[in-house]
Amino acid sequence: MNHEVIDGVPVLWAEAPGPLEAALLFGCGARDESFRTLGVTHLVEHLAMGTLPRLHHEHNASVGLTTTEFTCSGRPEQVVEFLGLVCRALGALPLERIEREAGVLAAEGGMSADPVTGELLSHRYGVQGVGLAAYQGPGPDRIPVEAVRETLARYFHAGNAVLVLTGPPPAGLRLPLPSGERPPRGATQPVLRGGAAWYQENVPSPGLALHGDLDDDALFLAVEVLANRLRETVRHQHGLSYDVGRDTVFVGPGQGERTLVLDAREGQDQRVAELLWAETVRLARDGMSEQELAEELAGVREAFQDPRSTPFELREAAAESLFGGDYRDADTRLDSLTRVTPDGARQALAQALRTAVLVVPCGTEPDVRQSDGTPLPKYSCGGGGQRLPAAGRTFRPPLLARLFSSNARRIRLVVDEAGLWMGHPDGTVCHVRYDEVVGVETDGPSRVVFGRNSCFIPVVSDLFPDAAPAVAAIDAAVPESLRYPVSAFRPTE
Repeated sequence: MNHEVIDGVPVLWAEAPGPLEAALLFGCGARDESFRTLGVTHLVEHLAMGTLPRLHHEHNASVGLTTTEFTCSGRPEQVVEFLGLVCRALGALPLERIEREAGVLAAEGGMSADPVTGELLSHRYGVQGVGLAAYQGPGPDRIPVEAVRETLARYFHAGNAVLVLTGPPPAGLRLPLPSGERPPRGATQPVLRGGAAWYQENVPSPGLALHGDLDDDALFLAVEVLANRLRETVRHQHGLSYDVGRDTVFVGPGQGERTLVLDAREGQDQRVAELLWAETVRLARDGMSEQELAEELAGVREAFQDPRSTPFELREAAAESLFGGDYRDADTRLDSLTRVTPDGARQALAQALRTAVLVVPCGTEPDVRQSDGTPLPKYSCGGGGQRLPAAGRTFRPPLLARLFSSNARRIRLVVDEAGLWMGHPDGTVCHVRYDEVVGVETDGPSRVVFGRNSCFIPVVSDLFPDAAPAVAAIDAAVPESLRYPVSAFRPTE
């Protein structure tokens, strides 16, 4: 891998077959936003790409959780033209097009992660950092223009960029980006404390998240073995699932999440979730064979030695550069992987299992047990023991609703000086402190308050017709910058 610097931008390149490929990466993604500004990085990308003329070669741009990429492939002169156009656009973004591009974003939809992975991240990290993957935020038409300017100035400059190429830099290549200092990057801190647990959420299928060191080769191979076992068990033996999806999410230096997501045949979510958990516990307890480990190692070796892996390796090196990590080339990683023993992989998985979060679709009640046979705890909002405060003002649904609905009789909204509490029909209690509010959606006399801990409390006129004092308390306590009108793009339902 070769290293150069062009116009203050590090350039990493290596020879690879096929046309010249380029990826201009910026160390900025959805995790760098807030709930209030969610989608702003995608809006910046759209505004920049919207300035390009019609180009007759492959080109694209994308925003993930941690990086934004502008990519193209073609003849050297086409790559030079594309990169120059993108850099100049980022230096003079057409902010007058924000309203139009917001509509395009609404039409495109899209999320920065798989929906099941997004929910797992949100559950552990709340509505911040990588936990934002589960949310769409206030809507693209509610992104403040000032947030666009701030994001552009903070992240889209030469100091926070790396260019990768599958060949030497072409003649005449220029990267006319604004100068800037790379922003400090910390790790997203979890809001979920305690050991392993399962919970229900509005997800299409079951999924599992394991927290650990992304450079831990033993854990990497253990997860690979687990994925293969699940494929054999859930798909080939039982015919309940088609695919076992895996993802790796960088959270901060030395830490991240490894997720597994299994689709499920209709009506089989419970069984798939039980098999997913049982196989994970079994592997962490009983371990794997030498043959299983060797099989996964052989697959990794083939992937590393495939010349088509060059673009992936270049991106890995670029990401490490952007976030202050130490890139290990394929040979170094492969040498380290060959040193992993079956018991080392088992121990790594057993340690990660203590952090496991299992999510299942709403209405699914799996029988999942820990290695000692005790039931895996079910997560409850507020930790399961939270109660409504005795002090504070209480609001209830209308009398007529309470007369005809037992659910309505159990609902309570309590407002005190520190925040809001809501008791749900199932007995769980949500609490959002005013100093942990990440956004307040306004719709006439109604408010929906979103907390950093993933709780949201609807103070809506249909549910609480006499809640005007609660609305006044919210508006007085929450900064105006966190309040926004309901998006014009929100579905009517």
